[in-house]
Amino acid sequence: MQRLLLASTSTYRKTLLEKLHLPFICAAPQVDEAPLAGENAEALVLRLAAAKAQALASAYPDHLIIGSDQVCVIDGKITGKSHTEENARAQLRQASGQKVTFYTGLALYNSHSQHLQLLCEPFHVHFRVLNEAEIDAYVRLEQPLNCAGSFKSEGLGIALFDKLEGRDPNALIGLPLIALLEMLRAEGINPLA
Repeated sequence: MQRLLLASTSTYRKTLLEKLHLPFICAAPQVDEAPLAGENAEALVLRLAAAKAQALASAYPDHLIIGSDQVCVIDGKITGKSHTEENARAQLRQASGQKVTFYTGLALYNSHSQHLQLLCEPFHVHFRVLNEAEIDAYVRLEQPLNCAGSFKSEGLGIALFDKLEGRDPNALIGLPLIALLEMLRAEGINPLA
């Protein structure tokens, strides 16, 4: 069995991948994540997921390399990580009462055969109408500064929503496991076999 490499240092993605009970290692890809002029959300996450997986290929020549990237789209505008409490509150104000779409790009690159599998997994979050006190309390309690959209659905962020829509709730956290398992099976890896 080829070894698995997660091209990420995200603790969220690492925790998700651990659910599969497959051995893997992590490494940080060096990829410029800036969007290209005119690039839409889906094209951006697909390009970055592939770039992250392929960036590590020469250092790991016989691995299946998993790359992933995620953006949040509010009112048709790409929104990334907030990095500050002020920006997090602004993002949550903007999301209040809205349907927000998350696009997660997923790549599985076989560095031996140079075969690339790539897809974009959308996930929709319907925010309830939030008041300022709720937004302030949420940001203070959860500190979601390194999360696209400024919330953690696996934590107290669930209190912000009316409903969730998508094939795989893991996609919302940053790694669509259903799609990844399909890709791994195509490469001959099945955690249940």
